[in-house]
Amino acid sequence: MTDARRPEFTPQQLAEVRRLQGLYPDKRGALLPVLHLAQERYGYVSLEVEEYVAGLFELSPAHVHEVVTFYTLFFQKSKGRHVVSVCHNLSCDLMNAKGIIGHLEDRLGVSPGETTPDGRITFLTVECLCACEQAPMMQVDDRYEGNLTPGKVDSIIEGLK
Repeated sequence: MTDARRPEFTPQQLAEVRRLQGLYPDKRGALLPVLHLAQERYGYVSLEVEEYVAGLFELSPAHVHEVVTFYTLFFQKSKGRHVVSVCHNLSCDLMNAKGIIGHLEDRLGVSPGETTPDGRITFLTVECLCACEQAPMMQVDDRYEGNLTPGKVDSIIEGLK
């Protein structure tokens, strides 16, 4: 009998893990895509998922945890239906990223790293979105929005269902 709380990939997902591991001279090269697969399956990468993935790679859970916590693209708790990430690096900061972040805090009623109480939006600040020429910049799910103003931000947020 399996523990319902213990993460486990389907046989098809395990086959994909093995295929990905086989693409690299050292199977650890497949760790990031397998973590993406795990996040897709479970919604986020919990400590239990980290431990499960570590076992698939014969790594320590601590090593996998270091990878998960290093990258901003992995979530360690359930995220909202939409993820809104505002860049706060130098170019964006010079073009009022702090003002945009403050506006979103007021508008959403949450701080960076939190999810709105209705589960609609997870709000993050990130180090760089690589579009300095469009500063200030934010990523909304898979799309990028630049040259932000509070009004433009409001319009984008209103469009999220």
